[in-house]
Amino acid sequence: MSGYVTIDGTKVLINGQRNLLEMVREAGIDLPTFCYHSELSIYGACRMCVVEDAKGTILGSCSTPPVDGMAIKTNTPRLMRIRRMMLELLLANHDRDCTTCVKNGRCKLQELCARLGVDRVRFPRRDKVVPIDNSSPSILRDENKCILCGDCVRVCYERQGTGAIDFAYRGAQVKVTPAYGRRMADVNCVNCGQCVAICPTGALAVRPETDQVWAAIRDPKKQVVVQIAPAVRVAVGEEFGMKPGKISTGKIVAALKKLGFDHVFDTCFTADLTTIEETNEFLGRFLSGQRLPQFTSCCPAWVMCVEQYYPEKVNQLSSCRSPQQMFGSLLKRYYAKERGIDKSDLYVVSVMPCTAKKFEAQRPEFSKDGVRDVDAVITTQELARMIKAAGVVFEALEEEAFDSPFSFATGAGVIYGYTGGVATAVVREAAAIVTKERVMEVELQPVEGLPGVRSADVTLGEHTVRLAVVSGLGAARDLLAAMDKGAVAYDIVEVMSCPGGCAGGGGQPTPNETEQRLARTKGLRNADKRQQIRLAQENPLMGELYRRWLDKPNSHMAHAALHTTYGHRRRIGGNGHEDFPKPEFASTEVKVCVGSNCYNKGSRHLLKRFAEEISSRGLSEVVDLRAVFCMEECDRGPGVTINGREFFGVTPDDVPHILLEVVNGAKEKDKVHK
Repeated sequence: MSGYVTIDGTKVLINGQRNLLEMVREAGIDLPTFCYHSELSIYGACRMCVVEDAKGTILGSCSTPPVDGMAIKTNTPRLMRIRRMMLELLLANHDRDCTTCVKNGRCKLQELCARLGVDRVRFPRRDKVVPIDNSSPSILRDENKCILCGDCVRVCYERQGTGAIDFAYRGAQVKVTPAYGRRMADVNCVNCGQCVAICPTGALAVRPETDQVWAAIRDPKKQVVVQIAPAVRVAVGEEFGMKPGKISTGKIVAALKKLGFDHVFDTCFTADLTTIEETNEFLGRFLSGQRLPQFTSCCPAWVMCVEQYYPEKVNQLSSCRSPQQMFGSLLKRYYAKERGIDKSDLYVVSVMPCTAKKFEAQRPEFSKDGVRDVDAVITTQELARMIKAAGVVFEALEEEAFDSPFSFATGAGVIYGYTGGVATAVVREAAAIVTKERVMEVELQPVEGLPGVRSADVTLGEHTVRLAVVSGLGAARDLLAAMDKGAVAYDIVEVMSCPGGCAGGGGQPTPNETEQRLARTKGLRNADKRQQIRLAQENPLMGELYRRWLDKPNSHMAHAALHTTYGHRRRIGGNGHEDFPKPEFASTEVKVCVGSNCYNKGSRHLLKRFAEEISSRGLSEVVDLRAVFCMEECDRGPGVTINGREFFGVTPDDVPHILLEVVNGAKEKDKVHK
């Protein structure tokens, strides 16, 4: 469509904009929004972006497409009154303890109230205080601060395909809540933190671990060491006025030493180690044709997604621990022993861009005799708060170097911080091993029909390796579905749960949108290109590491320290969902699985159909209908159990036949018994 829209008296060309809001912003006018996000669907609930047309009609600019000849105004007295009223109404149902809120100073609600001159609220405070949900190891949820913008709901469903939180109830009772009103830890949340990254208030926040870290630093018995992930170095500077993508590694090291850490190490070191182990693992699988494609395992949210939704693919995950956990294992198994430190007195802290790393560090697979390999994980945001709390002037710091022996890493380790980096590092390594060639870049091309997926065919001698890279769990689900149908096939697949990979992790500074993610990625790419050594196997410290501690890649010793196993994980905890009346003399027990996978495949409709059939056939006195949360058979769902007999792949049309077959069988059995 071509033509013009007149905005506040200025003609603006229609040139592919989806809505009036995009045109208004292109005209240099920053209309306020809460629920609008350019990467998500249009919701249009907050009414902050309203405009007024020539007829005096109030329009939501985010949901109104541009039409040639349209004339609108963006800041009439009427519009200003509407926006102020909307802010007052939001504040009436909002916890106003701003000074103690984690979002204080960067809250969108706070910002717009100051901008639009809302300095008093004519409505009383809410009289109901809901307890904070701190059950998740990664995310704090404070319902009292939710403004119902729906951003978290849409990012969880649309980008991640998880749907761990959604709107519930209607009218004045509406709220955003995890499935079935349960705690975050009890539903299918994968801890990716994208809801935290997009929440405009403090309703969703990173669960902090800074108090534990401060306590360890101040404990004279503890030797406190810290590792820094690749994506942190191109983001933490944003908290101190630097541009996204600006590398500030030396200043971060200096700041951490001022905070009191005994030694500062680089996670890129164990990213090199991961590259070596994962490449050797992949070549073994590829040449034998077993357990392919190999899926990367660096992203704990992706691993959890596989455990919850695709347990049949668990054995295709790389057995390599993530670089974070490899580092923790090396420090507790070998470093502590060589330094004469009891491993319980060696306190290992990770600085990560990722909220899911908090969950990963607490996994039982990564602790031994009650001692965790990684004791605490703080995000980029938390590190910035610690630096500010200590009064350290970040901008004035003189750069310092990482401590030995984990101080040097190659470009292969650095690029773990963005999507495609792990796959590129593995292909570099594989080419060097198989063909002795130096393949530094992999040209990834978009895959038709699969947005968010890129692929490449890489020649290794007489073999061709089919590689795919995807970020965002929603796109990963689409890719898996296409692979299961035979539409595409790959040998190795890199999956990162966050858009842009770790550069867009849930613990990175906000705003955390496309512009910032691209700048951070560019910074990491440039850092890789500046490295003199870009192949992990050429890191001179790797050879020494294997000689001293690990023998050789994929050896028994390496597997014990650097690899792990994963299994099926229950998605939703609890005993039931729907509260159907229990018959006094029931002879038939019907259980419908409403775990996340079965629920997404239609088990809610099955539950409804069973209830209707039981009622219409007069079976309410003999059938006990219940919902259960997991039958642990996700690949065959939806699942139903009737008197201990299991049925899978059940559809609503199957219900009458299955129900009558089992009920009639129960009646005949009862007659024989009598």
